[in-house]
Amino acid sequence: MKQNIFLYVILAVSVILLFALNLFIGSVQIPFTDILTILFGHFEGKESWQFIVLENRLPQSLTALLCGASLSVCGLMLQTAFRNPLAGPDVFGISSGAGLGVAIVMLFLGGTLSTSLFTISGFIAIITAAFVGAISVTALILFISSMVRNSILLLIVGIMIGYLASSAVSLLNFFASEEGVKSYLVWGMGNFGGVSLSHIPIFSLLCVIGIVCSFLMIKPLNILLLGPQYAESLGVRIRQVRNTLLVIVGLLTAVTTAFCGPISFIGLAIPHITRLIFRTENHYVVLPGAVMVGAAIALLCNLLCYLPGEVGVLPLNAVTPLIGAPVIIYVIIRDY
Repeated sequence: MKQNIFLYVILAVSVILLFALNLFIGSVQIPFTDILTILFGHFEGKESWQFIVLENRLPQSLTALLCGASLSVCGLMLQTAFRNPLAGPDVFGISSGAGLGVAIVMLFLGGTLSTSLFTISGFIAIITAAFVGAISVTALILFISSMVRNSILLLIVGIMIGYLASSAVSLLNFFASEEGVKSYLVWGMGNFGGVSLSHIPIFSLLCVIGIVCSFLMIKPLNILLLGPQYAESLGVRIRQVRNTLLVIVGLLTAVTTAFCGPISFIGLAIPHITRLIFRTENHYVVLPGAVMVGAAIALLCNLLCYLPGEVGVLPLNAVTPLIGAPVIIYVIIRDY
């Protein structure tokens, strides 16, 4: 118990330090004392610095923190519920569903969603399309889960849905304009900088709701570790638990993908890193740990995206595999 508390403290300090570094490091060098005065509202210097901190670095840091925590929780719950170390939000096709929604808007509709009641375009249209796509795939998987009892078969169905969505995206890319394809590729690279300060409240609220709901699932998740037959003998309704998990995962994946694009490996690798750190499967320990580890890794990845000087910014999905892929390879070699 004392060791776990010590690890929690180290992780909390790491998150705070990485959050501070995300505010400090960037293409424009701003003294840390000025960053503090900007955050506390007492800054009287350059307006450009104030804009950079409040409109760019602060929302980006908060987004990375919440996105990392949300995707880590999703991966942990899916790996437990489906008893598969390679289960993750992208495996079930939820991220692909969001990608298909964005592809339809960007490549087929020209970046505009229009009905008889309203017309939206630009960033809002992309967010709406990604959210609708992810939720639609989640609803489809929930419907299929009412007919499929076996968790492994449901996992395979999710993978097939992901392939179908990817195939549709490929066809849309083939017939789209060069500009549309480029815009979609940029979105698909992932970016924590897509959430503005005005969107932070709704993004934070939805992420926090999903994370809090996941904490309410700790007890049934621990029982599922003992096996489906034992869980049923204790009165756990496995299908109901599984469907509840899918709803929570669908919400968190839809929100994070809509605002940040498809983020690879965080939901898949962070649960394994957390188990390696705490050396336990107990969700009372690893679920809070996954929240902090996911937040820390996402903040670290966001830092690594910034190249020295003013050379440019690396795509997020070019950085996350550098951390996630070695972890997955290690887990596969260790277990098999």
